[in-house]
Parts: sequence; structure tokens; C-alpha cells
Amino acid sequence: MIIGESFSLPGKLRNVLVIQLGDIGDVVWSLPAFQAVCAALPRAEIFLLVRKGIGSLLEADPAITGIFEVERYPGNIVERLMRQIPFLVRIRKVRFGLVFDLRSDERGAFMARWTGAPYRASLWAATAPWYRNRLFTHLVYPTNENIRVRLGASEQTLRIVRQFGIPTPETTPRLALSPTAVDHMKDALAARDILAEGEGKNGGPRGFVTISPFSRWAYKEWPLERWSEIAAWLGREYGLISVLVGAAGERARAEELVKTTSGVLFNLAGETTLGELAALLSLSRLHVGVDSAAPHIAAAVGTPTITIYGPSDWRDWAPVGDKHQVVTSEMDCSPCHRKGCEGSGRSRCLENIPVERVREAIKKKFLPPR
Repeated sequence: MIIGESFSLPGKLRNVLVIQLGDIGDVVWSLPAFQAVCAALPRAEIFLLVRKGIGSLLEADPAITGIFEVERYPGNIVERLMRQIPFLVRIRKVRFGLVFDLRSDERGAFMARWTGAPYRASLWAATAPWYRNRLFTHLVYPTNENIRVRLGASEQTLRIVRQFGIPTPETTPRLALSPTAVDHMKDALAARDILAEGEGKNGGPRGFVTISPFSRWAYKEWPLERWSEIAAWLGREYGLISVLVGAAGERARAEELVKTTSGVLFNLAGETTLGELAALLSLSRLHVGVDSAAPHIAAAVGTPTITIYGPSDWRDWAPVGDKHQVVTSEMDCSPCHRKGCEGSGRSRCLENIPVERVREAIKKKFLPPR
């Protein structure tokens, strides 16, 4: 195992694997690293390893040869291992020469070691179990742990590939879109008389805004009734339809939210793959949401975003650039990085953000009145 700040790429690489077993937002922020590896090794076959269900977000990128999706199975350790064997055999058969693991946990480290690649690289993790770092041949020593605040979350992964002499000219995530997915979403919108451009077939409003009010963690959510007010205001002030996006498990809550409005809020939560969600967001004039996956995807397809932050720190993860804006609490305790106030699962900092502040963010920066 070699620990340092600068390495050389091995020669004549045929197959390279990049592992990113984080959440959707982590994968989006890793796009510059994926693409830098592809550009630096044009003669190699580049594969990605991500969590189950995330692959469709990346499959439109022509530089990526293939995507493996790892799944978590129920049962005891023996049962889980037995169900993983066919998947592990497929990965081993590729005969990777180089593996980059872009996270600091043990799961990706074990997967990297299993490939049998002679070069296995990642970031040195001081807080990981002792055996994790030993599963790699090359470890990049982290020299600046505040790098996200200064240069954006993509720096977390770019600094790993950069230390192998790989140029990283692009630091902003750019997501490739599937034309098929774009056409499918246009059809889904047209069926509801919502179009990205032009007028609806029944004289409906022009364009739409996407809204993501849900998070895997309730302590990141803004009160739902305020989204009804935002949707009604967008329809009244700008003649815009609002389209709810989210996971399948959030569809029922989205339906309840739609019932509180009259014809200006539509529900597509749970009706898209991640690739289709990216296509839908690319057609949207603006995306407004809480700290979740959708704002990251929207920014990566070029759509302006407004993201509402409470206890989590926007300086670490918010989309960067003039097209994007955050709305944060004015409470002194925010961001606290806690999962709700006093263990309640609710965040007063979010509850104290009024509707008017989100309206002002929309009016000032992104949607001048018609």
C-alpha cells in the first residue's frame, strides 16, 4: 500500500472501474470525476459501480462502457453472500486493471479488492476500520477537508483522480440525457396538457416548474402546506403549472398535496426512472425543492434551482453557479447538522422559513413576471 499525494497511471489499461456507492446526490457530484477518467483513458473500457436503481441516471453517457448495480439483500450474512455470488462473478470476469473507489466506507473497499485489480485507489480514511485502507494499493492523503465549501462537492472525488495526473478541467456536474427519455417525458406532459414550450392544446399555460418537497429524512422537509401556496402563486402570478417529482414511496403524499390545489399542481412522483426524472427536470423552467436528490440532478441538466436548506449545510452540497440559489433559515442555530430539534425529527429552522422568502427568491432571480 502506497500513501501519498501524487501517483502515475499504469500503462496499457484495458478495463477501469469507478466505484461510487453513495446516494444519488453523491453520484451526481462524482460526474466530473467519472468524465475525467473517461477523457484521460480514451482507449480503456470504463465501467461504473453504483447502487441498485441509480444506473439509469448515467446510462446515456456515451463514454461509459457499462454500469454495474449492487443490491442489498435480506437475510443473514450467508444468505446475502449466496445471492451476491452471480453478481460478484460477473465483476471478477471483466479483469479490471485499475479501480477508483470514490468513497471512504468499507463496502466499496471490499468490492475494489474483490475485482483483483492490481491497482486500487481511494482516499485515505482516518476514521475507517483498520482493514479498510489496507484493501487498496494506492491511497491519496486528504490535505484539505474543507474543500467542498470553497470549490464545491465535486472536489471530494476529483482530488482522488487528479493525484494520478488525470486532468480535471470540468468541476461542475454535467449529466447526459437520453433522447428516448426526453421524448417519453414530453409525451407524459402532453397527456396532461403540459408542454415545455408553446401553448397547451386546450389553451393551457406555457411551461412548467418542477417541485421536490420530499426527502428521505423528514427533518429536511419544509411544511407541505406551504408548497400548495407556492404552486397556487406560480399559477396565478406566472401562469405556470407545477409538477411534483419524487420517489415511488412519496407518491401517496404527493397525491394528498395535489388535492389541496385546483389544476395548477400535477403529480409525477414515482412515475419515472432516474434517467426519465433527469429528462423531466431538463424540460422544466425552474426547479424548487428541499435538500434532496432532485436539485442536484436539475442543476446537472442545466435547469436553474432554488433549494431550501435547514439543519444541513448548503455550503457543503448546494449546486454552484449564478443559476442556483439557496433559501436558508435566519435562526442562529442553523445549520446544526442534527436530525431535527431535540430528537423530534422536526426542524424549527425550516418551519420558520415563510412562504414569502421563497416567493422573493423566485421573483428576484429566475422568473421575471410575464
